[in-house]
Order: sequence, then structure tokens, then C-alpha cells
Amino acid sequence: MEREDDGRWIAEIPALPGVMAYGGDQGEAMRRAEVLALRVLADRLEHGEGCRI
Repeated sequence: MEREDDGRWIAEIPALPGVMAYGGDQGEAMRRAEVLALRVLADRLEHGEGCRI
């Protein structure tokens, strides 16, 4: 979690490259990153890629 100069928060999930999301506060940024992570993992499973993180 980091706060940007413009006041927005960014949450990143390092185990899943490219999974990062902005939010107006820390909680919103984390929720959005978690949702995105679940979508990425579901897509990997759907395409037979597995979910090694």
C-alpha cells in the first residue's frame, strides 16, 4: 500500500505481477486489488494455467 501524491491509495499484490488497484482510501484500494486478484486467478484456472503464487 502506498499513497500517491494526488491523495489516492494504491494496493499491489506482488505475487501476481500487474495486480494493482487505486482507491480513495486504503480499504477501497485493497478491496479492488483483491477483486482483481481473484479475477486473474479465475482466468488462469479457466485457461488451464494453474494458480501458483
